Amino acid sequence: MATAATALVTFAEFEKLPDPLGFRLELHNGEVVNVPPPKHGHSFIAHNLFDALKLACPPATFVGMELGFRVADRNYRVSDVAMMPLARWRSLPRDGYMEGAPEVVVEVLSPSNSALEMLDKEQLCLENGCREFWIVDPKKQTVRISTPTGHFSIYKAGEQIPLLYGGALAVNSLFV
Repeated sequence: MATAATALVTFAEFEKLPDPLGFRLELHNGEVVNVPPPKHGHSFIAHNLFDALKLACPPATFVGMELGFRVADRNYRVSDVAMMPLARWRSLPRDGYMEGAPEVVVEVLSPSNSALEMLDKEQLCLENGCREFWIVDPKKQTVRISTPTGHFSIYKAGEQIPLLYGGALAVNSLFV
């Protein structure tokens, strides 16, 4: 389970903090949060997803893992997998941080994720440039995709997910 410190910090203060051994830091509304490392099952699905998206997406699409992004002064989050136009990826400052959410943010559910945490991240991303927020549920073997308009779709085994930048992804390919 992620744990948070009680003192609120700005992003400028946050970026000076060292990562604690065995954890990754995120900034959630000014609170520094220690995020534990993912278990193998989580990483397995995230890598399957990354590999499948790299094959399915057009060449002008960037697909990345563990992609950090800054939203406002008091939020820094990391997506399990993300997609965006390759041109945006190449335009990001090499010595800075991505401002705003990636166009597609994908989160693989873990036992340590709470429903409130996922809802907060979904809302934060969709309000800051994300066009699709995916929640991959390993137990149900489903993918829930929501958009800024409030629309969502749920894809299950045997179905194809139409990709934002073209192509399609078989849900089965994520859970092999």
